Amino acid sequence: MEKSIIRTKHAPAPIGPYSQAVRSGDLLFVSGQIAINPETGNLETSDPAKETEQVMQNLQSILKEAGMDFNHVVKTTIFLSDMAIFESVNTAYGKYFSNDYPARETVAVKTLPKNVNVEISVIARQ
Repeated sequence: MEKSIIRTKHAPAPIGPYSQAVRSGDLLFVSGQIAINPETGNLETSDPAKETEQVMQNLQSILKEAGMDFNHVVKTTIFLSDMAIFESVNTAYGKYFSNDYPARETVAVKTLPKNVNVEISVIARQ
């Protein structure tokens, strides 16, 4: 099966050897996004809700570049630095989806890249 790489300047450039997203057939695999503002390169970590908003905006930009939106998302994975921030992250995340929510898991991990509090990846289907 053929694959294509999705790139946009409206989301942070990868900070390692990976792509923002890869399309394979009708599936789009979007790499985990953190709260880097693509315009400034600065991290938004002042508040878990604001951090999640930036992450979701980054994901939205990548989905848009692939000709999709959050309605195409079938699976998300949320990584948190601490489950104590779950409620504020969940509220901010929920604003981007309507009634047909994707499958999801949320896990707390010891550390995340650049010591952020939230990282989210998605799988979408055309």
